[in-house]
Amino acid sequence: KNSMSYLLPHLDSGWAVDQAILNEEERVVVIRFGHDWDAQCMLMDECLFKIADKVKNFAAIYLVDITEVQDFNTMYELYDPVTVMFFFRNKHIMIDLGTGNNNKVNWAMQDGQELIDIIETVYRGARKGRGLVVSPKDYSTKYKY
Repeated sequence: KNSMSYLLPHLDSGWAVDQAILNEEERVVVIRFGHDWDAQCMLMDECLFKIADKVKNFAAIYLVDITEVQDFNTMYELYDPVTVMFFFRNKHIMIDLGTGNNNKVNWAMQDGQELIDIIETVYRGARKGRGLVVSPKDYSTKYKY
């Protein structure tokens, strides 16, 4: 098993997800929804694991298995192999990535610095009370749907 997922904390119930989002007052809560065994998730988890230490002062990263925890699948439309969402002080923070979907990152990012930039942007904007931030990079051309 070459998955990095075991190195990152898992939330294994809807209650645990709610608590993680509710109890974090200072940092952005980054949640990867998906499956540990999925190839796209493995890529994203590897990227998340690589940056976890660098962002730990302003972000808390968690993984949620969408088969084990189905509470949010309909609400957040978790139909992609991998979905990453951002929360700050119990509020879902949206990010304009240029893809037309501001709710989430729904592809596997492999560039750690790009991911750090996105999380930093979310953190800075959210602290100023913004519910929507604009990604430092436009991903509209890179990921065609």
